[in-house]
Amino acid sequence: MEIDWILVGWIIDTVLNGIVWLIIAAFSILLIDVTDKWTRKAIMFLDVADKWSRNVIENSFEWIQNKKLNILFAFLLMLFLGILAQLEIIPKLIT
Repeated sequence: MEIDWILVGWIIDTVLNGIVWLIIAAFSILLIDVTDKWTRKAIMFLDVADKWSRNVIENSFEWIQNKKLNILFAFLLMLFLGILAQLEIIPKLIT
C-alpha cells in the first residue's frame, strides 16, 4: 500500500491552519474584551464630562446675565466659535 503524500500534506496543512486560526481567534477575543472595557470606561467618562460641561455652561450663562456682561461675553463667544470653525470642529459636530 502506497502513502498518498499529497493527501497527508493536505491533512497536515488543514490541521496546522486550524490551530493557527484558533490561536488568532483566542487572542482576538482577549483583545476585544479589553477594548470593550476601555470603551465602556470612555463612554462613562464622556457622560460625566458632558454633564459637567453642560452644568458649567448653564451656570456661566446665568452668571453673565446676573452681572450684565452680555456684550463682553458675546464678543468672547464669537471669538471662541470662530476658532472652533477655523479648526473645523463645528462642521464635525454638526454632521
